[in-house]
Amino acid sequence: MSCQEKKTMNVVRPSLAVEIAGIRMKNPVMPASGTFGYGEEYAPYFDLGRLGAIVTKGLSLNPKAGNPTPRIAETTSGMLNAIGLQNVGIEAFLADKVAYYQNFDVPVIANFFGNTLEEYGEVARRLSDIPEISAVELNISCPNVKQGGIVFGTDPRAAAQVVALVRKSLNKPLIVKLTPNVTDITVIARAAEEAGADAISCINTLTGMAIDVRTRRPKIANRTGGLSGPAIRPVAVRMVHQVVQAVKIPVIGIGGITCARDALEFLIVGARAVQVGTANFIDPGVMPDIIDGLEAFCLEEGIADINDLIGSLQL
Repeated sequence: MSCQEKKTMNVVRPSLAVEIAGIRMKNPVMPASGTFGYGEEYAPYFDLGRLGAIVTKGLSLNPKAGNPTPRIAETTSGMLNAIGLQNVGIEAFLADKVAYYQNFDVPVIANFFGNTLEEYGEVARRLSDIPEISAVELNISCPNVKQGGIVFGTDPRAAAQVVALVRKSLNKPLIVKLTPNVTDITVIARAAEEAGADAISCINTLTGMAIDVRTRRPKIANRTGGLSGPAIRPVAVRMVHQVVQAVKIPVIGIGGITCARDALEFLIVGARAVQVGTANFIDPGVMPDIIDGLEAFCLEEGIADINDLIGSLQL
């Protein structure tokens, strides 16, 4: 055995474990909802057991076919999408998808949404007693069709109303995912916290539009869509920093993460975990690489526990 091999064996690996609303995760890296299917789609590319958590595609009360195509367009350093929350619906998810998670010792977070308060409450109720589901992530970036189409997540009263209703229907940790398409995201974050959220995840996509200059038509059939990818990361880091300062509950950072260095920005401003989205489409093995990169950074910096890095921003 060489000296170098002996040195490697004696290195103490840093702890990457974090906790979000009572959920113990072996590391702070998980997929962003809508970019990872239901998890099994990525199983051929890496061991899903390496993740901090699995986050499902958004679930609704009834199946949704989504928006007409084209519904994805590449942009400079990003992607515009208007998938339309296509999903199998809660009944098919419980019947056909949930059992798969028994193969992994990883927390599963079920993302879900509704177009009315009643829909939100019913989906939450059905997820509440499923042992394979560790927590839920509430998407409030949807219009309330019974109240003139106002988006739940853009009005603090509407946000508080839906969070409070879901909280009453649920006996699991509740993560609320915030839209960035607001004047002041901290107002919505505080409303969600006061209504019973156990954690906040942010940000969802920014509303954008792209035009084909030859046809003079929008590049996606829905006209507008959600902008994601590296282009939005500085906006996301800023908003996560603001939300961390505004609430006492844990915050999960999302937005344009493609490597460990990107993830570190969110952790340093105070996010306790991160979600990776668009990068999964470019490289399906990117999350294990990010996990390895976080460990390597901690070794280089002499950080024994990644929690010592969280919120270490110097101002």
